[in-house]
Amino acid sequence: MTIARQKPLNASVQLPETLAEKYTEAERMRDVLLLLQNLINSEEATVKLIIDCLYDVGSVNLINRKIPLRLLNRVMKLIARMSRPVFRVLAFNWLKKNCPQLITDWLQLQVSFEGLKNISPEIAIEVEQLQPYSGSQAESLSLEIKYLRYQVRWLAGISIVAIASLGVIFIWLNGG
Repeated sequence: MTIARQKPLNASVQLPETLAEKYTEAERMRDVLLLLQNLINSEEATVKLIIDCLYDVGSVNLINRKIPLRLLNRVMKLIARMSRPVFRVLAFNWLKKNCPQLITDWLQLQVSFEGLKNISPEIAIEVEQLQPYSGSQAESLSLEIKYLRYQVRWLAGISIVAIASLGVIFIWLNGG
């Protein structure tokens, strides 16, 4: 008497039920994509107001973080306020083109619960021992940082003068 082992089904062969579920999932996610596109098209004014709010908050925070000089900071905030309409148009076109697909993909990832399988209970962190700089290396790096900061201030000043000159010339040419 011989014992015959039954081989498990090949992983690449899917049951009809699974295929039907995958097809239904793809169809429903396509519906979500169409609904998001429709939402953005029908609520254009709301989306543009959201973009304006995000631009106002983001531009002020970015300028405050990157430009500590008070005068330059104020000038850059004024420029940012004037450039909002251009940003709104560009951002809305990008959002209309890309956002529905990005949101759909993210939502599909959330409802597939795939991320829960890959989470390990412990996260290993490898820490590399840092070698401190020698005194001369630290001093050299400090001098280089000071020089680069000086160059940044110099370029910021030149930029302010150039922008102010451009504004004066623009006002002068328009008969102001």
